[in-house]
Amino acid sequence: MRSPLRAAAVLAAVAALATGCASADDWSRPRAAPTPVGALGPGFTDPTATPTPEATVTPRPGSWDDVHPPKGYRVVLLTAGDDRPTRSLVSAVEEWAEEEDVDLRTVTADDPTGHVAAVKKAIDMGPDLVVSAGNDLVDPLAAVTPSHLGQRFLVVGAELAEPTENVTAADWSGASFRGEGLGMSSTYDPASFTEARCAAAVRAGVAAVLNGLTGIVLWLDDLA
Repeated sequence: MRSPLRAAAVLAAVAALATGCASADDWSRPRAAPTPVGALGPGFTDPTATPTPEATVTPRPGSWDDVHPPKGYRVVLLTAGDDRPTRSLVSAVEEWAEEEDVDLRTVTADDPTGHVAAVKKAIDMGPDLVVSAGNDLVDPLAAVTPSHLGQRFLVVGAELAEPTENVTAADWSGASFRGEGLGMSSTYDPASFTEARCAAAVRAGVAAVLNGLTGIVLWLDDLA
């Protein structure tokens, strides 16, 4: 006969396993669109006029500070490259996710020939938001995003030349790469990818997406 203690241990193990499986499958379950916790402050955008598609908006520094994602916000960090700016952006996303209790998963595009496939993999995971870090992903994103208008994207430290309504960018003059066809900006400066600016790019970009301000470029030149 199985002892009560052993039976309890088996049941606990089965319950833990079931919980783990449920957690891993959470993203496959439909849910309501996420809504922001908190509100944008004065100066994020002009309150009398909604930004037009592809518009460049210069939000007042800190006007996004009171906006937070809901608990368990599903984010895929899509990244390519091991240069210092990309590493800084990746760190900013990871730190933000930890601070905000975001459910973060990462797709690393190591193979240059597989960048488009990496973008599609991120989409297929079913996140609330795909955050892209790395200049090598700009052209693949430009190729894929118009066919997936229901998926929200945030590009940090770069931008698409002609973004569709589902692609938002947080950029500045020291970054501003817009694809191989346009080349690197003459003002590009790896040193401009400071910890503070990268963190602001993530938070301002997410705040815009959560508030439905998508398809625009947030210009963050006023930050150190």
